Order: sequence, then structure tokens, then C-alpha cells
Amino acid sequence: MVEFFKLVSDIVNIFHEVLQELARSLGFQATDKELHLWIIGLIGIISFFFVQLLFKRLAKWSITSISFIYTFTMILVLVFAIEIQQGITNSGNVEFADAVVGIYGFLLFFAAYLFIRLLFYGMKKLFNRHSKEITVDDSSSDNTDLPISRSKRYQSK
Repeated sequence: MVEFFKLVSDIVNIFHEVLQELARSLGFQATDKELHLWIIGLIGIISFFFVQLLFKRLAKWSITSISFIYTFTMILVLVFAIEIQQGITNSGNVEFADAVVGIYGFLLFFAAYLFIRLLFYGMKKLFNRHSKEITVDDSSSDNTDLPISRSKRYQSK
């Protein structure tokens, strides 16, 4: 895990130096903070537009997909924050495998949730299909007191 963070750190440092040099060569005298403002701001707004487009499309199908993406992102941040904290405080082993197993844990529990949800959905569909096959004779009962949605449900076809 430490090697992974060193690699990421090296990549970020190289990217940072290239951006600073590019800004200087274009005549943009930016301090480190100003460079962060521009780069993180641009990355953020581009990401926002991409996520906005993606989530609008996903919302047409299911809000669960959006909840999953948000939660998965939160879990990624949490898992790596825990590993970084362990490295800083020397309170545990900093291993990439620990982070992966933690993410697998979330995916396992989410898969169980989806299985249970699909099971209930299937039972509901089966029950609704079975109940539609049963018809009620209109002459034997008066459905006028029921709300419109219920009265239509009990009318014979």
C-alpha cells in the first residue's frame, strides 16, 4: 500500500511540475494556490457536467443506481483514508489488499441487498399476476364505495 501511495504521489508531483512549467511558459505567473484553484476548479466542473449527465440518465431507470455510485465513492474514500491513517499513526498494516477486501465487503452486502430486493420484486410480480387472474362478478357486489383505482381492479373483464 505504501508503494502504491508513493507511486500516486510521484505521478501527482510530475503532473504538478509540468503544469507549473506550462503556466510559466504561457506567461501566467501563478502561485501554487492559484494553480490549484484553476486546475482543481476545471477538473471539478468538468466532472460535475459528466456526473450530471450520467445521473440524469440513471435517474430515469432507478435512483438505486445513483445511491450505489455515491455510496461506492464514499466507501473508496473511507477505505483509503483508513489506510492512510494507519500509515501515519503506525496503528496497523498499510496494505492495498486491506482496502480491496473492504471494498469487496461493501459489494458483497450490496449484492445481498439486491438479491433480497429482486426476490421481493419477483414475489410481488407473481402475486399480482395471480391476483389478476381472479375475477369478481359485478352483480354480486357493489364497488361504487371503493376508490376508482380499487373499483377498476375488481371489475370483471
